[in-house]
Amino acid sequence: MVFRAKDFLTEEEIDRGLQSVIRDGIATSAMVTLTGGIFLVAFALQLGASNTVIGLLAAIPPLANLLQIPAIAVIERIRSRKLVVLAASSAGRLIWLAIVLIPFVFSPRVGLIVLIASIAAYASFSAVSHCSWNSWMRDLIPQERLGAFFARRMSFSTGMALALSVIAGYFIDYWGNTRPEESIYAYSILFFLGIVGGAAGIYFIARTPEPRMAVTDGGQKILDVIMQPFKDLEFRQLIAFLGSWSFAVNLAAPFFTVYMLQRLGLDMSAVILLGVLSQIMNIALFRTWGKLSDRFSNKSVLAVAGPLFMITIFAWTFTTLPDVYILTIPLLIAIHIVMGISLAGVSLASGNISLRLAPQGQATSYLGATTFVNSLAAGIAPILGGIFVDFFVERELIWTLVYRSPEQQLAFVTLDLQQWDFFFFIAFLIGLYSLHRLALVREEGEAKERIVVDELFAEVKREMRNFSPAGGLREMVKFPFSTLKDQKKR
Repeated sequence: MVFRAKDFLTEEEIDRGLQSVIRDGIATSAMVTLTGGIFLVAFALQLGASNTVIGLLAAIPPLANLLQIPAIAVIERIRSRKLVVLAASSAGRLIWLAIVLIPFVFSPRVGLIVLIASIAAYASFSAVSHCSWNSWMRDLIPQERLGAFFARRMSFSTGMALALSVIAGYFIDYWGNTRPEESIYAYSILFFLGIVGGAAGIYFIARTPEPRMAVTDGGQKILDVIMQPFKDLEFRQLIAFLGSWSFAVNLAAPFFTVYMLQRLGLDMSAVILLGVLSQIMNIALFRTWGKLSDRFSNKSVLAVAGPLFMITIFAWTFTTLPDVYILTIPLLIAIHIVMGISLAGVSLASGNISLRLAPQGQATSYLGATTFVNSLAAGIAPILGGIFVDFFVERELIWTLVYRSPEQQLAFVTLDLQQWDFFFFIAFLIGLYSLHRLALVREEGEAKERIVVDELFAEVKREMRNFSPAGGLREMVKFPFSTLKDQKKR
């Protein structure tokens, strides 16, 4: 009875189901916060992970997303999306028990192997679950309530993630300061609490009703569906941009945490606070970028937000000259602010431009192609990134300006590239190439970058004028979560 789909759902059943989906989102957000991102990277470093291993851990989830393609056939055969979600989610979340036990049972060397294998299994189950969940939600949530519903769900989930990440960061620092010889066990506590949150999410999603799946006629083969967009010259230009952009971003982004913890020597709480700052700026500017994309085009937004993000990657090379100096922290703050602002525009426009350029009635195959390329690029990049970092560990490039006079000689170090600096610089160059590919993409409504920048500042000024204890605060949080929904669901 739990897994039985219904031909018709009453308004009351839909309302109860949507409440369960919101609670599931909050619980799942708690699990993802406590078991992923900064905490997973720090745990791997405690086990002695190399940069190559860190890159591999970052590569596993996007590569596992490729399993969503065969998952479609599995879902069509079973025809119970709820059963697939509950089975895959339960199996994936139980795998975290093995990771919790690593410090107690395994040596660091064996523990790393267990960690990699467990993350691979978890990501695989998650990919299958997400594929089925997306289809389920499309049929459950009434179209006229789609935007408002996901706005509410995302706001609760984001609030939970931000608050929980700060608390967990301070917990890790406190535990490490009071029990330095047992610091690794703090991560097991976080991961176990994450499992509890994941279990709560499964309970809530089990209480959600499922509408019966529509009957299909079989359609094209999956391979034919995926290959069709690559025969479209115009869309192929977009795929080339999105693939190279995804490669550039994922070459650098997974290692920001490692760099701050190891190279700059920051505490976990400081790294968390910088991440929260970036996320806040991302949320605050999302609505503004959305207005600009509607007024001009997604390509116009990418032409402004893309270079901004690439500048932040290049700016990481100046956080040490050649060591930590007085401007390191101010520069990190500036980097995270600009990164949050630019990523809001990139995330919005890169997702929406695919929707806009896909031919009418063929969105599934065209979006499937971009997902395939993005996942492949995002999976390969961190692995190569880890290899690059280890390769440049004992290499250095110094650019010095020397002034000589009869009385003295002055030398100024204008550029000093070491291990990580080479790596960020390479990612920056690849990012510039991806922006060149963007110039070849055509979209109706394109505007010059100068116009978009002027409008961006104008929108920010209007938002700041609205910023008051009541009305202004409401305006700042009214950004279009529905567009985030579109990206998450695809």
